[in-house]
Amino acid sequence: MTRPRFNRILLKLSGEVLMGNGQFGIDPATVARVAGEIAAAKDAGHELCVVVGGGNIFRGLAAAAKGFERTSADYMGMLATVMNALAVQNALEQIGVDTRVQSAIPMSTVCEPFIRRRAERHMEKGRIVIFAAGTGNPYFTTDSAAALRAAEMNCDALFKGTSVDGVYDADPKKVDTAKRYETVSFNRVLSDDLKVMDASAVALCRDNNIPIVVFNIREQGNLARVLAGDGTATIVQNEEG
Repeated sequence: MTRPRFNRILLKLSGEVLMGNGQFGIDPATVARVAGEIAAAKDAGHELCVVVGGGNIFRGLAAAAKGFERTSADYMGMLATVMNALAVQNALEQIGVDTRVQSAIPMSTVCEPFIRRRAERHMEKGRIVIFAAGTGNPYFTTDSAAALRAAEMNCDALFKGTSVDGVYDADPKKVDTAKRYETVSFNRVLSDDLKVMDASAVALCRDNNIPIVVFNIREQGNLARVLAGDGTATIVQNEEG
């Protein structure tokens, strides 16, 4: 299936991607590789903004399950995303890509506050904008933040970079016969609980007609290939008609 070309995209990176082969934290070599992928996409003429998760440093939901108060745990997770955003910004700027970090939790000595019009202007000037601190609210994941920012920034699609090459009808790491979808509807994802993103993020993309493209970011050069319509990925979109 030939995928359409998307001009303005929001790239959602899980925090785990930045660990490389480690068990936690930030691997500089992996961050540099991911930055190179983002730079290549920009050089190909795409406008990009990025949302980074924080699971490589702190996961609020897991901490809450172990006794942390949920709101405090979620705020700690948001702060972890700021650390990741600064790491990606540093890697991008080392290779000459002009980048801005905007945080939903104001911290003016570290980065800009999230202001939609300012973010729009940065993108018009060819800068990469990295959105940090999720939505700024507890009980919302960075998946939901990605869907929200994609809608606010009028993105053509939300690209979710994961460790698998698309959406399957079962966990491909556990089920050998799992089938990968080339395309699947938002409603199927929600009704079958396919674990693409959390339900609120999927519903927000559905209601705003923003396709979700799920692909393997760990594979060298894959972002550029998928953006060009090649490579392996799954598009989650509204059913036609």
